[in-house]
Amino acid sequence: MDRLDCEILRLLQKDATQSVADIAEQIGLSTTPCWRRIQSLEKQGIIDKRVVLLNPEKIGLSMTVFVQVKAAKHDSDWLKKFADHATNIEQIVEFYRMSGEYDYMLKVVVADMQAFDVFYKKLVGGIDLSDVTSSFAMEQIKYTTALPV
Repeated sequence: MDRLDCEILRLLQKDATQSVADIAEQIGLSTTPCWRRIQSLEKQGIIDKRVVLLNPEKIGLSMTVFVQVKAAKHDSDWLKKFADHATNIEQIVEFYRMSGEYDYMLKVVVADMQAFDVFYKKLVGGIDLSDVTSSFAMEQIKYTTALPV
């Protein structure tokens, strides 16, 4: 990746709806070479996908909760079962296996405390967990999906 590729990525991360002509003009290329670069970045898997980002509050999802989970077991069967269980819960928007005291970190988006309670019962239902703790986000200071390139 060179400087032009990085600039294309920065522009697309800000607004993926920009036309190739607009991107090309901003970086000083003609449309065809710019389009070839974008296609190459997609083929290399650097551009993974293009999505629309929603405003959670505008669609009634104003509560963000970070849930930490300690595994009940550490064998591969339990790990697979928990991963399958958690990935099928739509309120979980991010899911990480962690180092440290807790084994997993989940980012959960729900409407309110009642919706979180429904989510929590679904999370702990049918799976053996050692410990679950939740932290409620009071204010979002920074949020971006743009990676530093």
